[in-house]
Amino acid sequence: MDSPVILVDSVPADSLPAQIRCRSIALVGLMGAGKTNVGRRLAARLALPFHDTDIEIERDAGCSVPELFARYGETDFRDRERRVIRRLLADAPSVLATGGGAFMDPRTRKAIQQQATSIWLRCDLPLLLRRLTGSTNRPLLQNGDPVETLQQLIMQRHPIYGEADLVVDGVDESPDVTTAKVLAVLRTWTYVNS
Repeated sequence: MDSPVILVDSVPADSLPAQIRCRSIALVGLMGAGKTNVGRRLAARLALPFHDTDIEIERDAGCSVPELFARYGETDFRDRERRVIRRLLADAPSVLATGGGAFMDPRTRKAIQQQATSIWLRCDLPLLLRRLTGSTNRPLLQNGDPVETLQQLIMQRHPIYGEADLVVDGVDESPDVTTAKVLAVLRTWTYVNS
């Protein structure tokens, strides 16, 4: 049975804690976690600009993420990703959907931790597999067994994603429901500058 669609109006900025209103929000997590779908909805609800960092990288490079990986490799892509995220964080507050590996780079992670509220959209393997089946634009899934690749990524990345400010568990639900969960945790969260 499909999850019900939740129709929502925008959230008044003053309903969020002051320390969140003046910071960007960066969604982190594995590919297929729903960062782009949730990010668009969250930005609309908060009346903030939305940026998908992969789209920004493609715009800057003039080619797709899979082409960047094929032509220049993952290291070059991560350098581009770090520069794009730093540029976006230097602008006015917005909602960012980051690439799955962005938070793994210590310099990118530090920039996000200093200039944004980070939210890990955590999903289990079966959900990620359902969402990614048939995907052709995920370079890390193009070689080898997708199950094995995702299991390895979960083992490597989950401990680092755990450094995010907030965690929202994704289940098989609509992006509207997940967005409502994100808003609920944002309303109750207290930022501690460390």
